[in-house]
Amino acid sequence: MPLGPEPPRFLQLADVAEILNISSAQAYALVRRGDLSAIKIGGRGAWRVEATELEAYIQRLYAQTREFIDAHPFGDLPDDLPDDLAGERTGERAGERPGER
Repeated sequence: MPLGPEPPRFLQLADVAEILNISSAQAYALVRRGDLSAIKIGGRGAWRVEATELEAYIQRLYAQTREFIDAHPFGDLPDDLPDDLAGERTGERAGERPGER
């Protein structure tokens, strides 16, 4: 006996945006760039993303993130960090002069 309704096979771009916590425009851009596979349905061309494709995309991002982390160990912070993170490289807090604490 099923425990509840099955999730939909296809998601609207608004659903994808909500799941990824991005804007609908960003979700559309992912599809148009080919980063996220989708299909166009009907005469108005409504985009739909298969739930399994979204999950595969998320897994690819996890793999890419792991590769990035492996290639850039935590102690090797880049020189071009934003100001709010630059203090972490030197052990200083934001708004603090060197040697202050």
